Amino acid sequence: MKLHAISDLHLAAEANRAALAEIHARPDDWLILAGDVGETEAHLQFAFDALQPKFKRLVWLPGNHELWALPSGTPLRGVARYERFVALCRARGVLTPEDPYPVETFGGRTVRIAPLFTLYDYSFRPDDVARDEVVAWARETGVGCADEYLLRPDPYPDRDAWCRARCAETEARLAEAAADGGPLVLANHWPLVEALARAPRIPRFAPWCGTRLTADWHRRFNACAVVSGHLHLRSERRIDGVPFHEVSLGNPREWQGRRAPDECVRLILG
Repeated sequence: MKLHAISDLHLAAEANRAALAEIHARPDDWLILAGDVGETEAHLQFAFDALQPKFKRLVWLPGNHELWALPSGTPLRGVARYERFVALCRARGVLTPEDPYPVETFGGRTVRIAPLFTLYDYSFRPDDVARDEVVAWARETGVGCADEYLLRPDPYPDRDAWCRARCAETEARLAEAAADGGPLVLANHWPLVEALARAPRIPRFAPWCGTRLTADWHRRFNACAVVSGHLHLRSERRIDGVPFHEVSLGNPREWQGRRAPDECVRLILG
C-alpha cells in the first residue's frame, strides 16, 4: 500500500474536472486531497465520485477556496461552512481533520496520518510591516487575495483569531499523537514553514500563506513527510532532513502542455 497526495484541483475549471478521468487507478493506495478541491459541495462530490473508485481511501483537508462564501452559493460562512464540508466527507467515508489520526503502513513503514486545518494569520510578512498595514503593503505591488472578501471567519472576529484557535487545538492533538514516538505525515493546505511561502512572481502574497505558529511542528512532532499546496508551485524540499512536498495540480494554464494530470499525483510513501 502506498500514500499519494494532490491539491488545488480547482474543479470550477472544466479542464480540471476532465483531468480527473486521467488519474490512474491505484486501488490499494491512499490519496490525500490537500485543499482547494473547489468552492462548492458539488465540486467535492464530483471529486469523490471520480476518485473514490480509484483509491482505497481518501483524506481531505480544506483550503481557502472551500471556505469561500460565494454570493450565489450556500449562506453558510466560517466555521459552519467548514463543518458542513466535514459532514459531507464523513457521509462519503472520507477522512478529515476532525477525525482521529489513523495509523497505517505504507511501503513497509507504519505512520500516523495527520490532516490539518490551520488557516493563516498574516505573520508571513516582514518584521517591519505591521499587521494592520499588511494588506496595503501587498497592494503596493498589485498583490491581493480574494479571501479578504470571500473567506469569512464567523463566529471569530477575524481570520487571525480563527487561525490561532485552530493551531492551538491542532497542536494539542499532535502532541498527543506523537507521544508514542511514531512518525507522522503532516498534511495541510498552507505551508507550515515560512521559507516555502515565497512565490517568486508574487512574493508579497506570503501573508495569506500560513502562520509562524507552525514553524517547528515538523521537528516537534516527528514528521517523516509534510504535504501542502496553495502556491501552485510543485516541489520537494528537505528542511531539517524532512521532505516537504508541494503537490498542486493548479489552474489549467499551469499544467496543460506541461505535465499529465496523473503526474501530479505525488507519491509520499511507498
